[in-house]
Amino acid sequence: MSPEPRPFGQPLLDNSGDSYAWARSALGCLISPSSQRQILWLGPSVRRALKDGVECGCPTTVETCRGILALEEGRWNSLWFPGVEPTNNAAERALRHAVIWHRISGGTDSEQGSLFVERMLTVVAMSRQQGRNVLNYLTSCFEAARNGQAIPHHLPINPPEIKVA
Repeated sequence: MSPEPRPFGQPLLDNSGDSYAWARSALGCLISPSSQRQILWLGPSVRRALKDGVECGCPTTVETCRGILALEEGRWNSLWFPGVEPTNNAAERALRHAVIWHRISGGTDSEQGSLFVERMLTVVAMSRQQGRNVLNYLTSCFEAARNGQAIPHHLPINPPEIKVA
């Protein structure tokens, strides 16, 4: 019988309240250096609990903890980079329409069909993120193709400024 995973997960649960409270208050904000130091005390206790979980012997807990430890380098990126959310909710929201479409339609029957759907869902997702009208963009693409012109780029209207330290 596998060991009970609860003793290994309890420290993570204990710290999760602090982590989520911070994430809710900091979402979209630049974190001050003093706040960063206060939050970083969580790192060693989280890492210790995950390493204990890898050694626990419960196969599910071992794999979960290994997976989280593999993401160690990026776990605290939302502290250092403004605009980086501490969750993957934005990615899940972007994929939601594609998942629903696939569930309803049953997918495609050909490689060409899959490529078309992949590209159209990408255009739809990018347009929504940028607040653009999908039909207007597709119309401009078809008109450009018909007139022998270059297809319009679908880059952000106001791309974020990236500063390298």
